[in-house]
Amino acid sequence: MSSEAREWVWEHSSSRGAARLVLLSIADRVADEQCISWASLSSLAKRTRASVSTVREAVERLLLAGELEQLDDLVGPQRSTVYRLPLAAVAVAQALREQREEAGDTAVSDAADGPAKLRLSALQRYGIRPREVPESPARVRKPAVPETGRSRRKPAQRRTGHRHSDVPATGTQNRSEPDLNRRYSSGGAAVLPATEWRVDPATHTWARQQGHLDRLGEQGLQAADAKWRAHRAGHAPRPAEAWAADWRSWITREHSPSRPNLYAVPGQNTAAPGGMTRAERHTAALLAALDEPTGTEG
Repeated sequence: MSSEAREWVWEHSSSRGAARLVLLSIADRVADEQCISWASLSSLAKRTRASVSTVREAVERLLLAGELEQLDDLVGPQRSTVYRLPLAAVAVAQALREQREEAGDTAVSDAADGPAKLRLSALQRYGIRPREVPESPARVRKPAVPETGRSRRKPAQRRTGHRHSDVPATGTQNRSEPDLNRRYSSGGAAVLPATEWRVDPATHTWARQQGHLDRLGEQGLQAADAKWRAHRAGHAPRPAEAWAADWRSWITREHSPSRPNLYAVPGQNTAAPGGMTRAERHTAALLAALDEPTGTEG
């Protein structure tokens, strides 16, 4: 009966383009005069050399045109979708009735009354069987409008909590990191006094790369460190990173032992006058330079 169904598609179907090719592929699997066939979207896409989305749209157009019906309460081989070509079934039934009337066989005319009643027993030989759980109470799905819009798939729940649960809350991330100031660096929240902070290898490397070690010398660097600790002894505890930044700033401003005193007044004691502010010492040095004889006086 597939040849009669295909002939009906060729001669009477109003479908065009991909829809016509899809309908021909479905008609090619028609089992008997009931014009019932089965196919999946992937198999139709493979046979028509079209994309799955194109096949889906073609099926929807055929359903809307009434040239195809989808039987949701039946399932085909490999759980494929079961279709019926209702107009082709009417034409095939009418042709059979005319043939039997011409042959004078009126005893079996009731079997060709039309495709209204499905004979499931005749379809089981082709692997078509009732669906265990019908998807819809309706027997035939004929949508009024194409199924469009957003997908109703429930979105996956967002994971909460820390992604790296196997990382300890404290301690260093790299095992090669020096153990210096370790007990004060967990989480960046622990603090310590300046007297307990120690120069780590990274800070010492910074002093050497910036030239402060060559400028001050090892003893000068130690003296500057002792001076810094004396001035910071009364400060509130801070994180180790904050003390390291403050220490670097102090070393950058520290004078080398061979640098002359900028506040010394020529001809006077090189020590800075006691009780004077920095601005006053700068002013005194400037006035002393102006009063110094240059040899050009008349």
